Amino acid sequence: MKRFGKHPRRGSSRRVASARDATPTLRSNAFVLAIAQGLFTAAIAIDLTLTGLTGYQLAPDKSLATLPFAMITVAGAVTTLLASILMQRIGRRWGFVTGAVFCATGGAISVWSVFHANFWLFCLGTAAVGVFQAFAQYYRLAAADSVDVAHKASVISMVLAGGVIAAVIGPALAAWSKNLFSTLFAGSYLVVSMLGVASAVLLAVGFRDTEPGAGVPDDATLPARRLRIVFSQPISLAALANTVIGGVVMMFVMTATPLAAIDSHHTINDGAHIIQWHLVGMYAPSFFAGRLIKRFGMSSVLFAGMVLTATCGLIAAMSTSLTAFYLALFCLGMGWNFMFVGGTTLLASCHTPPERARVQGVAELVRYGLTAVAALGAGPVLERFGWLDLNIITFPLLAIAAVMTRIWVRADRAGKAVTSHDVQRAG
Repeated sequence: MKRFGKHPRRGSSRRVASARDATPTLRSNAFVLAIAQGLFTAAIAIDLTLTGLTGYQLAPDKSLATLPFAMITVAGAVTTLLASILMQRIGRRWGFVTGAVFCATGGAISVWSVFHANFWLFCLGTAAVGVFQAFAQYYRLAAADSVDVAHKASVISMVLAGGVIAAVIGPALAAWSKNLFSTLFAGSYLVVSMLGVASAVLLAVGFRDTEPGAGVPDDATLPARRLRIVFSQPISLAALANTVIGGVVMMFVMTATPLAAIDSHHTINDGAHIIQWHLVGMYAPSFFAGRLIKRFGMSSVLFAGMVLTATCGLIAAMSTSLTAFYLALFCLGMGWNFMFVGGTTLLASCHTPPERARVQGVAELVRYGLTAVAALGAGPVLERFGWLDLNIITFPLLAIAAVMTRIWVRADRAGKAVTSHDVQRAG
């Protein structure tokens, strides 16, 4: 498959000039996106830590306790493709701002709902945060689309690394702000709303749209292929296997963790600290994931991610001590990072610029749809089968990811996965 075309079309001189001057803008954008990722992560960290517990407190039926949390993922699944199409029309800058406004609104609705003990309105508030998440998941792709294939993994890692500090302070904010008002947890969702406002201001002022692939060759005259052709490529299937299954397993276990910790006689603050170290595991590897891909190869990092994720299940199955929760969720975070950075790099390398919006939108839709199922199912599975069986369920899913990745590796070595040769030099 041709990576990018070589023949300019009418108006390409302006694009070339824009590309020539794009480097400062691209660097500024990457920095802004890294900060935005941090604000997003802090907001989501609060929801990860407290929404399951808040749902349990407000739910008319305790089996619905994880529904508000699941609504974050469900809303993201419903809107992710629409977000991609909208940003293609109005630009990523204002698309990202729109997502941040939803966060501010959702946080405010959640505050009101907690004060008035309204479970269903609380679900609406968390759904609005899910819309924010749908837009924010394109931060990494916005950075990747602006550089050549050899640097995609590095900029993806750079953006995700912005979540490291937020991974530490997010759960800490949740623990600190939960008693900010007389009504438990109301203050935490006020912080979520404020983080949304900060994100909107940052992106409106600091982010600038660039031409697709600014600074790299581009040929918008290449015809867009049908989606079934794009997604039938081994590289595309490996990308989906790692981003989707990595996300499903992570969401399934993480959603149940605060409740499982409480059931194991640990405190709410213990649950906050567990999620805190899980988020550190999710984002800290971003500082070196790109270099690991460059040194050891994409497939090695992907398989390492699967092994780390499986290690989470083994540790969780062996013990429910506080130390076991810490180790298991830290391994889960690291495993997700390796699978997600690697899978995203493959995804950003399997399509041409004219195919970008549809391919990325559909890929994110599939990922969100299945992670929504995982989030919805975590509570009932935990309640009916327990923490041990919940973790055992993840092993067959990881086996599927390993098989799909192995198929791509074999196709690449046989010379049948043209674009993946470039991907293995990413980093």
